[in-house]
Amino acid sequence: MENNITMIHTLAIGMPKELHYSNGRSMNTGIEKRKVQEVYLSARGFEGDDVADKKHHGGPDRAVCLYPEEHYIQWEQELGKPLPTAAFGENLTVTNMLEADICIGDIYKIGDAVIQITQGRVPCSTIDKYTEANILLKRLIETGYTGYLARVLEEGTIYADSKIELVEKHPARVSVLHCNEVYFKNKDALAMKRIQAIDALAEDWKQKLEKRIQHLQSKVMN
Repeated sequence: MENNITMIHTLAIGMPKELHYSNGRSMNTGIEKRKVQEVYLSARGFEGDDVADKKHHGGPDRAVCLYPEEHYIQWEQELGKPLPTAAFGENLTVTNMLEADICIGDIYKIGDAVIQITQGRVPCSTIDKYTEANILLKRLIETGYTGYLARVLEEGTIYADSKIELVEKHPARVSVLHCNEVYFKNKDALAMKRIQAIDALAEDWKQKLEKRIQHLQSKVMN
């Protein structure tokens, strides 16, 4: 990956709106995004972008959502149909930034802004509803191809053709893919503790891992 150029494939934003899905049901969600040529990124997130479910999405540790463009080929083949722009609700669809290569705490400069990777994306059923594909959520979890989230270290404007430059690789070198495997399999307390110890990890993940560690340890004691 070192020789490959990391770049923005799509820059997208969107405000929550009503999503209609199967059997006449609907929900309020910010998953639907539209392409833009430039947008300002603040510590709270992109201007003109927001989430509906503030409990499970958004906040300073989850201000930016990124998803690797390469996975679209696999998902479109498996589903047998094309996916919409920013199908996973991501702000940045990126090239040459796979979960296996991106680590928690890595810092990137994108346009005028600087971001730090904080956690893997924990996908929800809204993805299936939006893409009209009832297997996608399950497959994201199985593969660990969830995308990932970031906090903003320096605010600034990002352009659709902005370069993505690695500023600093986190010394722990714990990949998003590894975190996802540990998080979703939920059986290795020692691996959870190693992830939890990374200073840059999102607070929400630290708390969730703590609960899982305690649960696993209580099972051992019983």
